[in-house]
Amino acid sequence: MIKPQWDLLNKTEMTIEPISLQKANLNDIAATIADVLAMEQNDVFVSDLRENVLTIDILKGCVDAYNIAGKKKELLQRLAELPGVRVTDATSIRSAGMLGWIALDDDEIQQSLKRSEEMAQEIRQKLSKRVIVFSTGAEVANKKIEDTNTPTIKNYFEHEGYKVFQGEVLKDDKLFIAAKLREAAAMGGYSVIITTGGVGAEDKDQTVEAMKEIDPDAATPYICHFKIGTGRHVKNGVKIAVGEYNGTLIISLPGPNDEVKASLEPIVNGLKMSAEKQDLAELIAVNLRSILRKKIQHSDDMVSGCYLSK
Repeated sequence: MIKPQWDLLNKTEMTIEPISLQKANLNDIAATIADVLAMEQNDVFVSDLRENVLTIDILKGCVDAYNIAGKKKELLQRLAELPGVRVTDATSIRSAGMLGWIALDDDEIQQSLKRSEEMAQEIRQKLSKRVIVFSTGAEVANKKIEDTNTPTIKNYFEHEGYKVFQGEVLKDDKLFIAAKLREAAAMGGYSVIITTGGVGAEDKDQTVEAMKEIDPDAATPYICHFKIGTGRHVKNGVKIAVGEYNGTLIISLPGPNDEVKASLEPIVNGLKMSAEKQDLAELIAVNLRSILRKKIQHSDDMVSGCYLSK
C-alpha cells in the first residue's frame, strides 16, 4: 500500500498550549517532536514561547499522513518526560492544514486516512493516463509543413485509454526545449511527454541534447550512424531518447511520421510493463532500425552515408 504524502501548503506552524518551561532545552524539545513525527531533527524548529504557548515550525514541504495522524497523546507524553517541561491534561496541539491530523482521535484517523488513500489512488490513476505531445522545428512552427505526428499519437493513445494534449511547437534550441519540458513535467500533471523531431545529426537538431540537460542518465540509443561531414551532418548519428523528470517519463522520437507510427506500439507496451527507461528506449530503437533498414534497401540516396547501429 502506498502511503499518502501531503503537501503542507505553507501551513507549517503548530502550537502547544498550555505548556510550562523551566530551564528546558529547546533542542531536546525539537528533537523529541521530530522523533515522534518520524522527521529529521533539522525539520523541526522551536520558533517562539510566549505566555505558555510554544510555537513549532515544520521546515519541510510534505508529510507522511501515517507518521503524524493521532500522535497528540504520544507527543505530549514524550515532552512531559523532558527536564524542565510541564504539560497538563488541558494541554492541546493546534495547527491549520494537514498538521491538524496530529490531534485526531482513532476513529477520525481511520476515516481520514481511508478517504485520503482513495483520493490519492484516484489522482494517480488519472495522472497515469495523461500525455502531452510537443512537435519541434521551424518548418512546423512556420506552418510550412503539417504536423501529422500529434494527431497520429493522439489517435493511438486515446484508443488505448489515454487523454492526450497538444503542446506548443518547440523551436530548435536546447535550453528552450529543456525549459518547456521541465515546465510540463513539473506543472502539467502528465505521466508521459512525447516530443517528435529534432533527434537527427544536423546542428539544428537539439532535442536529445535538451533531454540530457533534464536527465543526465537518459537512455539515448543510436538508430543509425553517420560519418561526420557527410552532407549537413555534424553529429555521428541519429538517436532517440527516453528520460525522466519529476516522475514524468519523457520520450523523444524522430520526425518522420512512419517512424513515429512504428514507435507507438512499443511505447504503450513498455508503459503497460512499467519498463525501465533503458529497456523502453531499446524497444523503440529496435523498431526504428528495422524501418531504416528497409529504407536503405530501397533508396541509397535517401540515407547516403548512413549505417545501422547494432
